[in-house]
Amino acid sequence: MAAAAPPPPPAPVPTPPSTVPEGSTPMGFPVFARIRLAQPTDSFTIFILEVSSQPFVEDILHNNNPLYQPKVQVVNLDLPIDDPERVTFRSTGSSSDVVIAGFVLFFPNYSTFLGKPGFYVEDLFVRECYRRKGFGRMLLSAVAKQAVEMGYGRVEWVVLDWNVNAIKFYEEMGAKILQEWRICRLTGDALQAYGNGH
Repeated sequence: MAAAAPPPPPAPVPTPPSTVPEGSTPMGFPVFARIRLAQPTDSFTIFILEVSSQPFVEDILHNNNPLYQPKVQVVNLDLPIDDPERVTFRSTGSSSDVVIAGFVLFFPNYSTFLGKPGFYVEDLFVRECYRRKGFGRMLLSAVAKQAVEMGYGRVEWVVLDWNVNAIKFYEEMGAKILQEWRICRLTGDALQAYGNGH
């Protein structure tokens, strides 16, 4: 009696089309990140960091500012991001998959030492579940790139002396921590008194 023939090999499963931009290699869990102006009419005050599990669709609203075109990048993560506040931080005017992960608030200043304008970063914020994944670096890099494109001489900000993680992060990116400088601030009653000439 002849042995039964083995079953035929399974038919290959069709591969769905890739959602990763051409030239990227999908590894782990790709996250699409976009840095854009907070408002399409802004000059340079706030960059918003948006993230999505899908590629961003063409956004005529934010792509029409001649001073700044949104920057898109794919970040390949080892694990998916669990965002418990996804609904709260859903980006308005975008698909339901796009959420705001952070922002950087900055404005022009001027250095008499350099004889050039620069940018001062007032605030850099990345939401907790998106930290330590390169998004803060992307935001600061976007500000630095804009400064270079505009011929500005520097980008500067302050950091609390106890925030050793932030200090290490800034030093690793090439920033110099200026120990000899101190912040001077007039606020509240002192501001009122000095403003009134007392």
